[in-house]
Amino acid sequence: MTAWKRQRYLFITLDPVHVGTGGYRLGRVDNSIVREPGTRVPKIPGTSLHGAARAHAAYLYEIPEAAGQNHDQIAAPDKNPVCYTFGYIGQGKAYSGVVSIFDAHIVLFPVYSMVGPVWVSTVERLAEAGFIVKQDEEEQKQTPPDLTPEAALLTLQRRDPLNLGWLMVNVGGQATVEAPEEWQGDRWNAVKDHIALVHESLFSHIVNSNLEVRTSVSIDPKTGAAEEGALFTYEAIPRATFLAADVVLDDYRANERGWLLETVGKTGKDHDLPGGPWSGPLDVVRAGFGLIEWLGIGGMGTRGFGRMAVVGKPHEAMYGGVQQASA
Repeated sequence: MTAWKRQRYLFITLDPVHVGTGGYRLGRVDNSIVREPGTRVPKIPGTSLHGAARAHAAYLYEIPEAAGQNHDQIAAPDKNPVCYTFGYIGQGKAYSGVVSIFDAHIVLFPVYSMVGPVWVSTVERLAEAGFIVKQDEEEQKQTPPDLTPEAALLTLQRRDPLNLGWLMVNVGGQATVEAPEEWQGDRWNAVKDHIALVHESLFSHIVNSNLEVRTSVSIDPKTGAAEEGALFTYEAIPRATFLAADVVLDDYRANERGWLLETVGKTGKDHDLPGGPWSGPLDVVRAGFGLIEWLGIGGMGTRGFGRMAVVGKPHEAMYGGVQQASA
């Protein structure tokens, strides 16, 4: 029986990340970023993650053509681990990929406050990503807590009102946030005692009011000065934002041929595979995600945008297979 595996990744942005909507928009900035239609909270689309992971994995495998749309130039696409993982069209064959990469949603958003940087989130967002939120027992309130729009729960010790950017909120008490074991480490330890939990109705306003906005201008090569009418602005998800995204393995070809080899330790040019061998499609995705820390994702890459790092290891869950059949 087919078994499905889900890996949930936690990312931290090392630079501002700009995944644009395309073209110019009337509003606060000229080039806006992708948002959820209902909440207006920015996100990184799964298509962007998929494209970056595929392109980076193809370069690691030293067959960059595997990242393209047409794979007629690849000698044996059905034996190429990148093509097997992400799908291919060529030489009279077409197969869908065996992994699904979903949107990355913001779970912790950095905001300036009078006590320094604070990472803002909601109980619902953290719980959905796999975090455990508990209110201190001495507060004698619900666990998980029930927030109101007027107050926030803090993981830092404070009783006085606190500003979250432009917004001043009361402190409704203290709480603790526990991350899945796979994500605990230096990056999580740096922020876990600086978290503010707000009502869901406030989260979108806080995020959209504290995005990074930059202004750029084209330079006239003849004069070395700003070109007339070439000024434009663009926004980005700021540095040190935490996002969670799911990757699901649906190896529908497992009964037909399974994984290509026991392990793939060599590139297409017969060199040692950087970062270690691949034992399955999820390792190909992991390798592609790892290179985002170096090469980035989204637009404005040559302007210092786009790098993200994977925090810890992905949190795994299984569905199907022997365990599911016996349940």
